[in-house]
Order: sequence, then C-alpha cells, then structure tokens
Amino acid sequence: MKLNDIRDNPGARKERIRVGRGIGSGKGKTGGRGQKGQKSRSGVAIKGFEGGQMPLHMRLPKRGFNNPFGKDYAEVNLGMVQKFIDAKKLDAKKDIDHAALKAAGLARGGKDGVRLLGKGELKAKAKFVVAGASKGAIEAVEKAGGSVEVIAKGESEAEKKAKRTEANKAKKSK
Repeated sequence: MKLNDIRDNPGARKERIRVGRGIGSGKGKTGGRGQKGQKSRSGVAIKGFEGGQMPLHMRLPKRGFNNPFGKDYAEVNLGMVQKFIDAKKLDAKKDIDHAALKAAGLARGGKDGVRLLGKGELKAKAKFVVAGASKGAIEAVEKAGGSVEVIAKGESEAEKKAKRTEANKAKKSK
C-alpha cells in the first residue's frame, strides 16, 4: 500500500445532487421543488409556521423565571475539598480561594465567586477566602481548626433601590 492508494470506502462520501440541469437528470426544470407556491421560490424560511393556525410554541404554556439580578456562584462542598487535599491537588497550608479551587478543577464557572457548602467532612485545617458560605460549612471549617473569610460583596439590588428612592425624595423636596 502506498499513500496514493488510500481511498475512502465506497459510499462514504455522498455527492450532492445538482438540481436544475436539464430534464434528463430527473431533477431538472423545477429542481425538485414542485410547481408554484411559496416554497418553490427562493428566500423562504417558515420553520414554525402552521398555515395561520396558532403555532405549537405559542400554544404551550410558559414556565419559570430567569432572575436578571441573580448571582452565579460556583458551589463547592467541603467533602470534595477534603478529597482534593488528600489527593494533593489542593494545598491546605495556603489560602483556598476561587483561583486555587479553579486551578484544582473543583470550581467550574461561578462568575460571582465561590460559595462553600457543608456537605461532607473536612479534617484538614485550612483558611478559605470565598464569596459566600453556609452556616454549616463555617461551623465545620472552624471545628477542623480553620477559618472562613467571606469577601465583602457589593450592595444588593434592594439596597441600591432604597438609596435611589431616598435620593429622588431629597431632590423633590428641594
């Protein structure tokens, strides 16, 4: 066998049909589109259209709510942190923060930081610097001899709104 002998298996690559190339091709004249009508013409895109009947995507009930002000935290359980410390993927002597957890492969995503959750058991003494932590997680870390430092995050949307309303009232009273 030589390089110039290498071929695809027969039928591995399908040739495209060249439409509108004469009556003998079997796909001539109308090019397989039939006669007349919207779909025989170019520039047609009627994916969800059901001939004037209310389309299915509009008939079905809509569910859920997407909070535009919701925070996106990477959630990390203490049990997994302990597992990674045992596997020497995390160093308990250094501060464990978002960057360290991400580098170890524990925290995926979480553009607003890491939230520490209390599932599992922590034996190692470690200092955590995170955006949030549950009560149980803080207790478990302190029980193991470590500490949790919650980074001060910005004001909540409710606090911002309250400040704006106060400022507007002050302007009106002037």
